[in-house]
Amino acid sequence: MSVAPYEELLGKVEAGLRDMPAGVGFPELEQAMRYSVTAGGKRLRPILLLMAAQAVGGGIDPLLPAAVAVELVHTYSLIHDDLPAMDDDEFRRGRPTCHRVFGEAMAILAGDALLTEAFTLMASPNLVETAGPERVLRGLQELGEAAGVRGLCSGQAEDLRSEGAAVDSDALERIHRRKTGRLFRAVLRIGGILGGGSEEAVEALGRFGEEYGLAFQIIDDILDETGSAAEMGKGTGKDHMRKKATYPSVWGLQLSRTKAAEALNRSLAAIASLGEAAEPLRELARKALERTR
Repeated sequence: MSVAPYEELLGKVEAGLRDMPAGVGFPELEQAMRYSVTAGGKRLRPILLLMAAQAVGGGIDPLLPAAVAVELVHTYSLIHDDLPAMDDDEFRRGRPTCHRVFGEAMAILAGDALLTEAFTLMASPNLVETAGPERVLRGLQELGEAAGVRGLCSGQAEDLRSEGAAVDSDALERIHRRKTGRLFRAVLRIGGILGGGSEEAVEALGRFGEEYGLAFQIIDDILDETGSAAEMGKGTGKDHMRKKATYPSVWGLQLSRTKAAEALNRSLAAIASLGEAAEPLRELARKALERTR
């Protein structure tokens, strides 16, 4: 079976995001949801889900609802993360943040609605028919655990409470693995599960996702100090200003680059047994590795 390239997967994800339901709720709420969803971005999480499905021999088009779902979860997390009570960011993906355009209350509701819509998509009848109810239920559990108290929410909570505090390396890694790595892990596992992969393949994909996600967050920490606002699509230098727990603040820039490279190498090792169909995943890891240099 041929493996679709990154650009083709991106096009499918963007089309799926444009097809989000409209005209079913309050117009301003839907406008706020679409404003954030269509702001662009790398779409890494949905693309990784589809790449994982391909790596185990699964199809792409039937799994688009799941791919769109994980991007909605990610977008919800960004809307809430940008709020004044959280990171208080004014720009996201090169545009004013949702709460600056629609107000805090509507931004909170837009995030809530996107998170809920994600689970509606994951439970869609077409996906259940294609992948089977048991695999869809497993996918729903993976997504719920990663987005909730066992993952993203706990990571964000500990991240907020660590501002201005002395944080050791173990706590820092735990925060990063929960607030970023946990969702990446789930995305890869969901792709493997829905794509019909074996338990061994799903485990391997999950390890790839966890290490890739850790590296992704470390690199984001580094770029907050070294990158430009144009490159990042948001303000930079805020982590240092808010005295947040980051890899550069604990390890310094050079050792942080080493830590990111080590995590990416572990991600590559995790999928060594998956063969040529996993090559797109390896290519993404190699490209991320280049950003650490």
